[in-house]
Amino acid sequence: MHTFKHLKRVVTDWFLCGMLIATLLSYFFPTFGATGGGMHAEYVINIGVFLVFFLHGVNLSSEQITHGLKNWKLHMMVQGFTFAVFPLIWLLSDTLLGSHIPSLLMLGFLYLCALPSTISSSVALTGSAGGNVPAAILNASLSSVLGIFLTPLLVSFVVGSGAGGIDLGATLLDLCALLLLPLVLGQLLRPFFGKFFARHKRYTNIADKLVILLLVYAAFCNSMVSGMWQQQGNSVILSALIGSAILLAIILWMTTRTARALKFSPADEIAAVFCASKKSLAAGAPMAALIFGADPGLGLILLPIMIYHPLQLIVCSVMAERYANRNRQLTAQQNAAILSAQ
Repeated sequence: MHTFKHLKRVVTDWFLCGMLIATLLSYFFPTFGATGGGMHAEYVINIGVFLVFFLHGVNLSSEQITHGLKNWKLHMMVQGFTFAVFPLIWLLSDTLLGSHIPSLLMLGFLYLCALPSTISSSVALTGSAGGNVPAAILNASLSSVLGIFLTPLLVSFVVGSGAGGIDLGATLLDLCALLLLPLVLGQLLRPFFGKFFARHKRYTNIADKLVILLLVYAAFCNSMVSGMWQQQGNSVILSALIGSAILLAIILWMTTRTARALKFSPADEIAAVFCASKKSLAAGAPMAALIFGADPGLGLILLPIMIYHPLQLIVCSVMAERYANRNRQLTAQQNAAILSAQ
């Protein structure tokens, strides 16, 4: 019953419905959103990405980040899983299954595994489950900044840099200009505009998601115009769905076992599991547009993260409720023990 409730919440989420609509629109109106089309996606998206990361910077509380600095073991685990364990799982999968899966889809899974963690959902789920929220804020924020440099670097290890691969120097400069610069600018202007944007956070979140939907639409438009989807068939969607589900199951099992092996407190375990298992579509879509440019395969490269995103929300929402119930039971037992001792 609880699982159905969480599934219903995700299905009725306007953003997830928007991703489906954006994909459908790209099928019916591909030339409008493609590079050089009437939407002028190459300019609109750059402006949108800059705006989104500026808003992230304004809304990022430096006080909460500072408060979360002390637990270095937790931070090492989260960043290690995000930028080392995920890519190593991909490397093993590519060795075993790479010859059976389309190369662009495998590149999409590599990109998924190289992405930073989410900020909003990691923090929200950690809070609802009774976890260490300051640590979650620090790790998710640190992951986003590290991802600007590490995500293209990890991708370049596989696809190469220079001719035929990623121009790593130019890509890093673009990422710094469109992601890091507005983030820093937002932090600098936070003392002046922080309260205003906090009061209107709902609208800033909507703007954030609308830009992602534009990116998804533009990516799929380029794929449609190139004829890539007609060549690949529906089997890639099924492969992406199965692969994303297996990856999420493995990573949740590993993060939970690791947190318990390191003897984390229940609150730290919750923060570690939710932050270390998440991957960010909010960062992934803008970064993909900068790393891969107008590559006609971009729609297929984004497919794994587009599937992983709702899957992680469904599964982690169920887990958050279970963690919260466990915390309530422990509190009740402790209170009963105190009363009986009196």
